[in-house]
Amino acid sequence: MTVLTLGLDRARTEVRTFFRAGDTVLFTFAFPVIMLLVFSTAFSELSDFGEAPDGSVVNAATYYLPGMVASGVLLIGVQSLAVDIAGERADGTMKRLASTPLPVASWFLGKIGQVLVTGALQLALLLAVAALAFGVDLPTDPGTWARFAGIWLLGLATTSLLGIALSRLPRSGRSATAVIVPITVVLQFVSGVYLPFSQLPGWLQSVASAFPLRWLAQGARSVFLPPEFAAAEPSGSWDLPSVVLWLGVWLVVGLVVTLVTFRWIRQDD
Repeated sequence: MTVLTLGLDRARTEVRTFFRAGDTVLFTFAFPVIMLLVFSTAFSELSDFGEAPDGSVVNAATYYLPGMVASGVLLIGVQSLAVDIAGERADGTMKRLASTPLPVASWFLGKIGQVLVTGALQLALLLAVAALAFGVDLPTDPGTWARFAGIWLLGLATTSLLGIALSRLPRSGRSATAVIVPITVVLQFVSGVYLPFSQLPGWLQSVASAFPLRWLAQGARSVFLPPEFAAAEPSGSWDLPSVVLWLGVWLVVGLVVTLVTFRWIRQDD
């Protein structure tokens, strides 16, 4: 069997395993939707988010949707993957896999395949709730959706590799959540997910701009918000070349760190 065939088979196994963990499934799929509900309801009376080209008011749900999309990618790529792999190292799953003929490349493909499937389902649920429950007008231009697909796939690949790399940080499966979750929470607050990025202090914008979530959120805003909102970005535009550049840089960083540090088991075990 080829590496690709084994990877696809491993991806099917990973997806089945993921959906057997009810609490993980609930958190992964419900969290972005719940946060969209919270912000849309809390700020539903505000009317100063801006206007669309046709003069209609951009409501709170439309304004916060891009941030929730970016947050979902981070949670399913970095947080969920890092915590799961750390747990698999702790419970012996990784050690058992090391004794099988499964190539490391196939294992990587399996993990990324699982993230791709669950990420697509999470995104579909979030967009459906936004459109049906909150009246968000989703893009109708195929070119816009094509641009979004490219940004989303690049972001998912980047966060997946970073999740695998960060899984080395926790020294035990029990400590994985305590180590990984604070990282993702802080990034969400400083990257324009929950708070308008332009309202953050300049030094904090500079710090956040060194991390991929800030650019992923900006790329999502370029898809779901009217073009006039680009003026609120630090550069005064959506600056999509920088979005691709920084996500690409972190993709390479995640890949290099993963290849250098990956072990089936911890060396200190």
